[in-house]
Amino acid sequence: MKHIIKLEEAAMFGFSIYLFSLTNFDWWWYLVLILTPDIGMIGYALNTKTGALTYNLFHHKGLAIMVLCLGWLFSNSWLELSGIILFGHASLDRIFGYGLKYPDHFKHTHLGWLPRSKAES
Repeated sequence: MKHIIKLEEAAMFGFSIYLFSLTNFDWWWYLVLILTPDIGMIGYALNTKTGALTYNLFHHKGLAIMVLCLGWLFSNSWLELSGIILFGHASLDRIFGYGLKYPDHFKHTHLGWLPRSKAES
């Protein structure tokens, strides 16, 4: 099942690249901005509950699609770009197993527990 999910997420990541190609932005914008949604991890500096909330806000595909649609509705290219980046980033993260976070631990995601690093063992 994990391989099917990764394949599906790869298709969605590809779709975000296609959507970006429909914009008037230069390609370097996509490359520079694709990791910016990880700013949502800053909430973990306070505690895991706040961290999960802020992380999930920046990694929720429904919110990304809503931002993209608002960009289309209001003909706002920056909102469109934001929605595309949020959507693409969330898909990219999920390819690598990073899902939406539960408030108890950073490594507890809706896709399961992330593997422990050797340093944590």
